[in-house]
Amino acid sequence: MQRITRISLFAMLPALLVMATAFGWPAEAPPVPADPEIGKVAPNFTLPASDGETYTLSDLQGKYVVLEWLNFGCPYVKRHYNSGNMPGLQEKYTTQGVVWLSIVSSAPGKQGYYPADEMNAQREKFGGMQTAILLDPAGEVGMTYDARTTPQMFVIDPEGTLLYKGGIDGKPRASLDETTTVPNYVSAALDAAMNGEEIAVPISQPYGCDVKYP
Repeated sequence: MQRITRISLFAMLPALLVMATAFGWPAEAPPVPADPEIGKVAPNFTLPASDGETYTLSDLQGKYVVLEWLNFGCPYVKRHYNSGNMPGLQEKYTTQGVVWLSIVSSAPGKQGYYPADEMNAQREKFGGMQTAILLDPAGEVGMTYDARTTPQMFVIDPEGTLLYKGGIDGKPRASLDETTTVPNYVSAALDAAMNGEEIAVPISQPYGCDVKYP
C-alpha cells in the first residue's frame, strides 16, 4: 500500500505544481547541494558583506580566494578564533594578496546569525582579519557549495578553479594549544599553489557544527 501511495503522489506532481502556481505558491524546489569538484571552476555567487560592500566571486579572478564558512556561536569556530589560529591565517594570507571571505549561512533566529552591525561587532570581538564577512541568510550559496559545517574551507586559484575543499585541518578534537600547531590543510594548499607545487591534500573531511540553514 505504501508503494502505491508513493507512485500515485509522484504521478500527481505535475498537477500539484500547476495548482501551486495558480494559487500563487512558490513552485521552485529548494537549492540542491552541488558538491563542487576539485579542478573545476568554483560556482559563482554574489553576496552582500557586513561592511556594506557586495562581493561577486568572478570579479576576483586574478587573486587567490579562501572561502570560510563561519558561525561565531560554534565551539569549533571559537577555538580557531580564540587560539588566534584563524585570525593569524587571515592576516598572513591577506597581506599576500589573498581575498579571504567568511560566509555566514545561518538563518535568522538560528545560531550564528547576526544583522550586519552586530556581525561587525562579533568580528571585532573575535579579532577577525578576513577581507569581509558575507551574509547568506537564505543559505543558497552554502547549499551550492555543499557547506555542511563551520568551519569548512575552500581554496580557489586566480583562474577561478577550486583547489581545496574540506576541514581547516585533520584534528577536530585538538586542544587550544594544539590548534595552532597541527598541520593546516588551507595553509598547505595556498603555499603549494603559490609555489607552483602540487597540493598534497586537495580534499579532506570537514568537521565542526552543522550549518544552521533555514
